[in-house]
Amino acid sequence: MAEELRAANELALAEHLFDALGAVRRQVRRLTGRPWPTAALSGAQIELVRLVRREPGIPVSTAAEALGLAANTVSTLVRQLTDAGLLRRQADPDDRRVAQLHVTAAAQRRIEGWRDHRAELAAQALGRLHPADRRAIEEAVPALGRLAAELQATQRTEPEGAG
Repeated sequence: MAEELRAANELALAEHLFDALGAVRRQVRRLTGRPWPTAALSGAQIELVRLVRREPGIPVSTAAEALGLAANTVSTLVRQLTDAGLLRRQADPDDRRVAQLHVTAAAQRRIEGWRDHRAELAAQALGRLHPADRRAIEEAVPALGRLAAELQATQRTEPEGAG
């Protein structure tokens, strides 16, 4: 019985977490928009550009693993984003068969301007919160990172199409 209650509480917490994170993301998106119009790039393309910005030189295979996508899917996204002038491929100097990915200078400027605006709006809102709420958010950030790592580990152990 205690285990069932614990599982029910964890399920409720997960749903509240997704509701809260979704509300924050939607409000930030309303205030800042996106670095590119949503019609211009798919969600997967945006995620790939964000990943490459965080990890310049990342190989396609590593990007595919990080995004939970097939390598051929990421290769298609890379071709589309290269054609759009947002990413560039560069041969790995140690293994010319491996393509390293980089964000173009123009895309980098646009992303950084958007990111800075988004961070500034969030920082202002955080500054208006009660100190206890701000502390709770500050303390929750590392735990959210660990939750993301657990979800990523689950993704690696789940069979394709499970869930």
